[in-house]
Amino acid sequence: MRAGIEDMGVYVGRAALDVNVLAAARGLDVQRMHNLLMREKTVALPFEDAVTFAVNAAKPVIDRLGPQQRERIEQLIVASESGVDFGKPLSTYVHQALGLSRNCRTFEVKHACYGGTAALQSALAHAHAGLSPGAKSLVITTDMARPIPHTYAEPSQGAAGVAMLIGDQPLLVEIEKGLSGCYGFEVMDSCRPTPDIETGDADLSLLTYLECMENSFLAYQRKAPGTSFGSFDYLAVHTPFGGMAKGAHRTMMRKFERVAPALVEQDFLRRLEPSLRFCARVGNIYSGTVFLALAGILALGRFDDAPKRVGLFSYGSGCCSEFYSAVATAASQRAIARLDIGAHLDARHALSMAEYERLLETQQRLRFGVRDAEPESLDWERLMRGRGLLVLDRIKDYHREYRWA
Repeated sequence: MRAGIEDMGVYVGRAALDVNVLAAARGLDVQRMHNLLMREKTVALPFEDAVTFAVNAAKPVIDRLGPQQRERIEQLIVASESGVDFGKPLSTYVHQALGLSRNCRTFEVKHACYGGTAALQSALAHAHAGLSPGAKSLVITTDMARPIPHTYAEPSQGAAGVAMLIGDQPLLVEIEKGLSGCYGFEVMDSCRPTPDIETGDADLSLLTYLECMENSFLAYQRKAPGTSFGSFDYLAVHTPFGGMAKGAHRTMMRKFERVAPALVEQDFLRRLEPSLRFCARVGNIYSGTVFLALAGILALGRFDDAPKRVGLFSYGSGCCSEFYSAVATAASQRAIARLDIGAHLDARHALSMAEYERLLETQQRLRFGVRDAEPESLDWERLMRGRGLLVLDRIKDYHREYRWA
């Protein structure tokens, strides 16, 4: 049985900061900034959180379904490391806002940046099991990175939601059944020990990422003998920032393909660089970056002659990783084009540093564990009004209440 992504929705926010403006204000080294391969980062507004990013990504997907198709969504899985409660999952808020059936299974997944792939694989298993023919799962990744001010991580920390409808009619992308390799072990490369702290060892994280890419690919190879790293038409990988993805590609090409540096660069531009275009304008969105990278491939790759195989690599600190593969076609590109992701990126409000600093302050009022609070609008709601977007209205006795702007 075939299964994969039937439809997708991407919400990239309504405000963004030019990372060069940030670098100048923070006094960051220009050359190091260039190596990040970043242009902009989405910044959450005072009344945005992981729930609103999830719902605003998924709402267009739901709206494209008829009433009977909506009833066939039997599973909602929300992947995030930006949860707002130790017990109550984000998915309950998302489920209500989207008006899904009360017979729909709903739960939240957390495993750093790997959570989105874990959610996807769970949804695929549901489809492949065939226990409810025609049933669909809605998988949503939603994250808001901690800014970590005055560090080189700050320019890459973004926010976004990516929603995927999973079923047995994979009109967008077919995930190749049984072809995946996992690799993981315990490591303290990155963590969020409190609502306010995101910390870790950047060098250890890079080394772990590289080790996991190599070994998850080897595990994949054992299930697909004869497949080489160079045999995929395109690559979409977890992208904390573009420079890290490019470095990992270079390492894999040298180790597995043994080609000259000039050919490595050509291969990067052809197979991986299209996946970085959207990521470079949004920033690190943790559980969703591999899928935003995939959206870049679908939007900007060449699919005019034959179906293309895409190699995907997902990594989550702590750690677990997975290398798997998918097939996309010209129909995939036509379907992703209607999302007009580039236009949504262009339409975001360009923040000044003063506005950005103020937003960092207001975000603290709505963090994990807040009992009572109301967002400070600062006239930001004009960016949301009339667009059918969900916003946080208030927090009352720990309960988050939402409304449509």
